[in-house]
Parts: sequence; C-alpha cells; structure tokens
Amino acid sequence: MMLETNQEAVKQSGVVFFIFGATGDLARRKLFPALYSLYREGKLSEKFAVVGLARRERSPEQFHEDVYRSIQEFARYKVSEDTEEWRRFVQHFVYLSLDINRVEDFKQLQGTANQLEKKFGIAGNRLFYLALAPDLFGSVAHNLKAGGLLECEGWHRLVIEKPFGFDLPSAEKLNKEIRGVFEEHEIYRIDHYLGKEMVQNIDVIRFANAFFEPLWNNKYIANIQITLSETVGVEERGGYYDHSGALRDMGQNHMLQMVTMMAMEPPSRLLPEDIRDEKVKVLRSLRPFTTREEIRQHVVRGQYTEGMHNGKLVQGYREEDKVHPASVTETYFAAKVYVDNFRWAGVPFYIRTGKRLPLKTTEVVVEFKNMPDNIYHAHKTNLQPNLLVFRVQPMEGIYIKINAKNPGSEGAIIPVAMDFCQSCQVGLNTPEAYERLLYDAARGDSTYFTRWDEVALAWKFVDRIAAAWSEDDRDLETYAAGSWGPKGAEELLARDGFSWWPVNGQEAGESVWVTNRPDKL
Repeated sequence: MMLETNQEAVKQSGVVFFIFGATGDLARRKLFPALYSLYREGKLSEKFAVVGLARRERSPEQFHEDVYRSIQEFARYKVSEDTEEWRRFVQHFVYLSLDINRVEDFKQLQGTANQLEKKFGIAGNRLFYLALAPDLFGSVAHNLKAGGLLECEGWHRLVIEKPFGFDLPSAEKLNKEIRGVFEEHEIYRIDHYLGKEMVQNIDVIRFANAFFEPLWNNKYIANIQITLSETVGVEERGGYYDHSGALRDMGQNHMLQMVTMMAMEPPSRLLPEDIRDEKVKVLRSLRPFTTREEIRQHVVRGQYTEGMHNGKLVQGYREEDKVHPASVTETYFAAKVYVDNFRWAGVPFYIRTGKRLPLKTTEVVVEFKNMPDNIYHAHKTNLQPNLLVFRVQPMEGIYIKINAKNPGSEGAIIPVAMDFCQSCQVGLNTPEAYERLLYDAARGDSTYFTRWDEVALAWKFVDRIAAAWSEDDRDLETYAAGSWGPKGAEELLARDGFSWWPVNGQEAGESVWVTNRPDKL
C-alpha cells in the first residue's frame, strides 16, 4: 500500500541529499548504491546533488573514487568510470570535511548548498540523512538550524537510523532534542526492514485477496511465527552489542514492526498517517508483561557458545572482541506475545531472532487451525495444518501449503506447497530496501517509516523485559553456535502444542512443488 504521490515531483523540483557519515559503512554499502540505482532507473533527474559530510579530509577525487568503488561492489547496477553516464552522475557529488559541533562549518555548508541548488536548478528541497551515532542527532539538528540550512525555499526533512535511544527515557530525550528543530512530519525514522519488498507486500496480500482477509482472525489462525535469524556473530560490533543485546538491537524495532504488519486492521485510507495509526493500535494492544514470572514464562534469552558453522569451529560470544568475558548479554531471544483485541484474542505470536544460527533468513509463518480430528480424512490421515509463509530474505516470495490426494494412491493425502518466488520473477536485480526508503523520503511518503508513538510504545513494551533481565540472569540459556537456539525456545511452543516450522523451504514431508518461477516455465 503506497501513498499516491506525484512521482514526477522529485525529478521536477529536485533535492539535495546531505549524508552525514559519508565515509562510514552504511553510506558505502547502502546509500551510494541506492542513489545510483535511483538515477539509473530515472527516479532522479539531473536536478539532484549529494553532499558527503564527515570529519576526515577527502579530496573531490578521493570522494568520487569512494563512491565509484561503493557502486562497483554493492550496487545492483554496475558502472564503468570511462562512460558519459558515470561522469554525469558523479558530478552531482561533493564532499566537505565538517565538525558537527562547529556552527561555522554548518554556515559554510549552507553556502555550498546554495551553490549546488543554483547549479542544478533545485528548488530548495533538502534531505538530511544522519548515518551517525544517535547521541549526535541532537547536535546536528540544532546546528543545521543555527547554520541557516533550514531556511530554504522548499521542504527540509531529517532521516535517522536506529537505534533510536537505548530505552524509553533515552528515546524521549533524543526525540525532545530533535523536535526542538524539526516537526514530527519532517522526521523519517528508518527501519530498513519496512523497505523490503515482501514486508510491504504483506498488506497487499492480506487486504487485496478475498480468500485471505475473511480468515485473518482467531477463528482460523492457530499461531503466527516470525523468524529473523543471522549466521554471523557480533563481528566488529562487540562493544556496541554487549551494551545492547538482541532484544534492543532487533526486538524493539524489526520484530515488533513485523508483528504490527501482520496484525494491523485495514486502514480507512491509503495514506501514511492512517496506515501508521493502525500499526499504533496493534502496539497499544500488546499484552504487557507485568511480573517477573510472566516474563520467564513468555520470553527466552540465550547466548551462543563455541560451535560449528559451515564446517568451521567458531568462538563463543564471550570470546568475541570487546565483549566482557563474563557478559550476560543475550544474542538470542524468543517470545510469545499476544495482541489483545477482537481479531487476535488468544492467538500467540511467536517471535525469535538470534546470531550464529544455521541460516540467514527472515520468514513469517501463518499456521491455520487444523481440521477437526473426527472428520473422515483427518481420521484416516495425519493431516498437517495449512500454512501461508512470507519469505522476506534472502529470497523474496510467498508459498501456501495445503493437503491434497497423492496421485495414484488409494486416498492417501500429502502436503503440497504452491510457491511464488518474487525475486525469481523479476530477477535478482530487485530494488533494495534503502532505495525504496530514500525515494519515499524524497517524495514525502512516510508510510514505511516509524512515527514517534510507535517508537515509544515499542520501548515501553521492551523495557519491562529488559528491566527484569537486569535484576536476575539465572534464566540466561546457552546454545551452540550453528544451532537453532536454546532449548527453552522449543519448550516455549511445545507447552502450547506447537513447534517452530523449519525455515527457508526446508519443510519436512513436502512432496510436490507447484512453482511459477519463470525459469521453470
């Protein structure tokens, strides 16, 4: 569900992108490649400019070489330096060394912005992307105002990355600093999972298909499982991660956002605020954990130890660089949450995420209630429940598992999976999440960005769990690297008569695949 904005507006009026942290990993891996893809696909005209900003010194030639290498390594489209297209594209990029605490540097930046807007015919539209640590957001916002950069003829917007605070009090403080300069409608808080094709497709599949929406409730759905698994450890992020943990790093944002997408009501209009209103209603309906015992019963935390991954022995979390040798930080958590409203009352949402798991994947499994045991087919055959699965990454698509007669048999029933591969249909060259989100921010479409009340409600829910964990670490379980997590995560579902469904198409017992992949037709 996308806001019906004028897609030509960005090309006609133009925009200046200010990337703070232009020498960092995010800019190199995501932002520069995203801008090039938007340019290649005609979503950016020649009326744009990119100002790279960081503390270190870089010559124009060095910066252009940085951008070129970034695109060569990470972009969907490749480029050659000796082409006219590349020369046209890179002329829009400039670099300034800037101290974010010096107002004079921002005044110099204002002069550069005015020159670029005049050079490329840009109507004073400015998008400030802060690829920086959150504790710097407030300083940058105030200096943008003090330096005169918000006194432009067009619009100005601020795009910020997670984490938005460490808990609710720190998030409130950060929000207060930013709101002292920018209005809420000018703030775009990125959760890159909301830019993924299949996450955005969830609402379309739900609300645009008559045979799904009538079943999307507690009468027909037994449970919903959301898995976000990573194969890597903490890598070079040990210092940050040991302070954060899986709950704050992934639970407060990605996981709860996925819950809202699955549980939200149909919005009255396809407008950003109406869509985000429905997501907020879900967060308000989350059943809070009020006691330590409730948290112990509904939430599992684990930490990986030494184990085998892809045939290689990998070290445990406590042996990672910059991690305290006696750390009790969780690298895995699973939870059973309830959305206490009329549609979802009694339906468990099982969520899990962790590092050093066997596969890197994100999937949402909707398990429908099984047929009554006393009917004819169920009495003769061990029927499996119907499933609807959204595959978010690495391959994008959906599949539905139903029961059907085994051809040539005397009434034997087998599970049949009907598979739709989104990324197979349009090729591997599918738009990246950051391309969509950058373009949406430039167009003023805030649908897939998180609003402040979403952030606050998510922190309020997560803080209760984190507070209980800080008081007692006796329930911290361990799991071997390369396994699917601690034993408690399996028991979490087993107590309700369920189990985690295998992910990435590894469903046991599937006998038939009906695909619509073009390479198979």
